[in-house]
Amino acid sequence: MRTGLLAKKLGMSRLFKEDGTHVPVTVLHLDNVQVVATRTIETDGYTAVQLGWGTAKVKNVSQPNKGHFAKAKVEPKAKLAEFRVAPEAMLESGATLSAAHFVVGQKVDVCGTSKGKGFAGGMKRWNFAGLEASHGVSISHRSLGSTGNRQDPGKTFKNKKMAGHMGQDRITTLNLEVAGVDADRGLLMIKGSVPGAKGGYILVRDAVKAERPADAPFPAALAG
Repeated sequence: MRTGLLAKKLGMSRLFKEDGTHVPVTVLHLDNVQVVATRTIETDGYTAVQLGWGTAKVKNVSQPNKGHFAKAKVEPKAKLAEFRVAPEAMLESGATLSAAHFVVGQKVDVCGTSKGKGFAGGMKRWNFAGLEASHGVSISHRSLGSTGNRQDPGKTFKNKKMAGHMGQDRITTLNLEVAGVDADRGLLMIKGSVPGAKGGYILVRDAVKAERPADAPFPAALAG
């Protein structure tokens, strides 16, 4: 198991094939993605690498984090994320990863934070059918219907699907395909849609339900 990548979602575009057909893709950007810290069995009980994306203004970085970045000898990062790795796939602090870490056609798992929708009713949030449009239903066409029980147990059970806050959840989409890689510009193109809004941070890792291609770099593709 090797590390994944931390990227920022730029939006959607399309790639044209040689036969003229096109593939819708989500464009992810890698900006100076470096290893900031490592976790080892001896000190932490597990093996992992912490990656940082982009750069942050020094005035916006807390004093403890300034020391954290200084220890790794890297610039302050705008975003941090941790990936579990096998002991043989550990990387050195300060190493810079490339978009060539993934190869075209490879299956990946993508994790992001979905768009927040605010407070939503049952029909939008849970795809309820709603009540009938006639037959005595009055001003309740989009209501939930019954949410409780009779005298016993006389309560609404926990996790009952009701109106409430929708979106802003951590979503993982499995087995998406890498449609294109531009290592020079730090771009990764994933076929189809990816959870989250433009400007959101995305975690991309090798698919857990598919074999890693033989030509995928191990333990990682490093820039330069």
